[in-house]
Amino acid sequence: MEIWMHQLLEWLALPQFGLSTVFVVSFVSATLLPLGSEPAVFGLIKLNPDLFWPAILVATVGNTLGGGVSWWMGLGAHKAVDKARGNATEVQALNWLKRFGARACLLSWLPVVGDPLCAVAGWLKLPFWQCLAYMAVGKFLRYLAMTSVLLYFMPGHLAI
Repeated sequence: MEIWMHQLLEWLALPQFGLSTVFVVSFVSATLLPLGSEPAVFGLIKLNPDLFWPAILVATVGNTLGGGVSWWMGLGAHKAVDKARGNATEVQALNWLKRFGARACLLSWLPVVGDPLCAVAGWLKLPFWQCLAYMAVGKFLRYLAMTSVLLYFMPGHLAI
């Protein structure tokens, strides 16, 4: 079992597979599924330090696109509720989010609340492209900071 796991890790760490793995994990983790992409990003960078910037950028793109899917899911949910009720739905607790507008998506990097925030932005029909841009900035800064801090505290290469 241990040999199989090492072979799998070596295969996933190859640049041609590692970046696509980081993209898929980052994309899925930005939806409402409980999955973290940080270990995949950090693991790839630890095994391939020369992939620091490509991994950060691929993770940012995947996570941002996943946030965009959550936005569309929120919009679809709003439309379904409106259709079922026969009138427009307005949730009082979300009015404060409307004040911030698309800028609120800058906080999409936050654990626990970040991914639902993207869906809520869609629910509130905030401008998609503005939300996506703020999501990208927030997610890029998170991956950059998280990976840099981990590399600082865990220098050196992993031995497989």
